[in-house]
Amino acid sequence: MSRSRTAASWSRPRRYWQDRTPMNIAVCVKQIPDPAEPGALNADHTLKRDGKLILDESDSYGVEMALQLVDKAGGGEVTLISMAPNSEVSGLRTALAMGAAKAVLVSDDALKGAGALDTAKVLAAAIKRTEFDLVLAATESSDGYTGTVPEQVAEVLGLPSVTFAKHIEIDGTTAKVQRQTEAGYDEVECPLPCVVSVTAGVVEPRYPSFKGIMAAKSKPVDEVKVADLGIDPSIVGWAGAGQEIVAVDKAEERQAGTIIEDDGEGYQKIVEALENLKVI
Repeated sequence: MSRSRTAASWSRPRRYWQDRTPMNIAVCVKQIPDPAEPGALNADHTLKRDGKLILDESDSYGVEMALQLVDKAGGGEVTLISMAPNSEVSGLRTALAMGAAKAVLVSDDALKGAGALDTAKVLAAAIKRTEFDLVLAATESSDGYTGTVPEQVAEVLGLPSVTFAKHIEIDGTTAKVQRQTEAGYDEVECPLPCVVSVTAGVVEPRYPSFKGIMAAKSKPVDEVKVADLGIDPSIVGWAGAGQEIVAVDKAEERQAGTIIEDDGEGYQKIVEALENLKVI
């Protein structure tokens, strides 16, 4: 495995105390349509999110890692940060039942059609409403797969960012991260607070207990609108996305291949086929 050590420099905000023992962690979570059910599209070609939404499985790893870090710190709390339509909280209640303390939900019709950058700006503004030492997120969502939002959140917040974390340890005011790579992992040190995206499968998310499920019903979910975050509603959603979905088509079915029988000159037929495809 490859092992390297890098350091990131960043000036901490005045709200961060070096002698603070408890660990307050904000975790970005997404609520998505159940992947087990056939997906449906709206008239504007966006994914239908009208019904019950569930916690994205990829985000459950970030929630679990946050809970373990708080337990190890001996105190603190986990706050969920989410953006979803129709005041939907079903997925949030699952994460709250796992042990998160509270949630901030941004639900606003103005966000319809929001792209990755708009999402990052909204999440970052919601995170600012909390006291945090660390921000965790999944590497990418299961229904979007852009893989850019965590880094954009870090940029908006002005924080250092570490991606593809398979293990995190907190040492005083430093996050020590094992960053997964194709060759193994890099050892990265980063000053707190920072944003870290967590790779799926690195921890085993706990199942909510009956006690946790019941407790989750009374845990606070602070629902806010875009304007409450100091963001102009007229520049987000379709207005701020800078893109338009004009059509959604089914992928073409794979055509049957060509079988070449080698009669001693088979290589020549392969060369001709590649030339026709303009590969060579």
